[in-house]
Amino acid sequence: MKVGIVDDRIIDLDKLKYILQEEEDVELIFATTNPEEAYAEIQKNKIDLLIADIEMPGISGYELADFIQTHGLLISVIFVTAKSGYAVHAFELNVHDYILKPYKKERLLQALAKYRDKQHAGNLTGRLILKQKGHIEMIPKKDIIFAERTGRSTTIYTPNQSYETYMTMNELEGSLRENNFIRSHRSFIINLHFVKSFSIYTKKSYSVTFEGTKQIAMLTKEKMDYLQKYYF
Repeated sequence: MKVGIVDDRIIDLDKLKYILQEEEDVELIFATTNPEEAYAEIQKNKIDLLIADIEMPGISGYELADFIQTHGLLISVIFVTAKSGYAVHAFELNVHDYILKPYKKERLLQALAKYRDKQHAGNLTGRLILKQKGHIEMIPKKDIIFAERTGRSTTIYTPNQSYETYMTMNELEGSLRENNFIRSHRSFIINLHFVKSFSIYTKKSYSVTFEGTKQIAMLTKEKMDYLQKYYF
């Protein structure tokens, strides 16, 4: 996994580097105390995982996570912070984990193991694997119309039924890497194969209708510009 880390305290940054360098599957792309530098690296979209402090001068870790989600980047986020008060806002941004300082090495390794497990969850060719209470759902990806994040749960719509999961949008996006799936909005992933129409909703967004369901998704103007450039 390709990882970037940012913490304005050098002692905390060094601790992260020390732990990560012992992990064979981790490639450290950048490690910086400067959140502006981290922001520039994130825009290159060359990492799988960002580990960040929250309270930093200039750009906060929260703002970095918001940028990742708003732009639909395939980057998961782990917050490592001394402040517990950001937890609710953090999970609204679909962060992968929230670690409180001071922490033991095992706590970070646990978060990395959880990340690996979720990345491997969709490895069965052509199917999305959802671990539910007492059973496992195996959904053919070609049947997924769109997914919507509401609160702390995600609903996945197919022509025949819908499924509830606690997978975050970033995690789900990582399992739906096929070209027909796009992150249309911070709360939506859509399958272009099912799209029936786009309609102007506000100055900065469109509503999306589909074949196979009466449910509607949202698309940002930025993503519409992207679609027109690369798909239409």
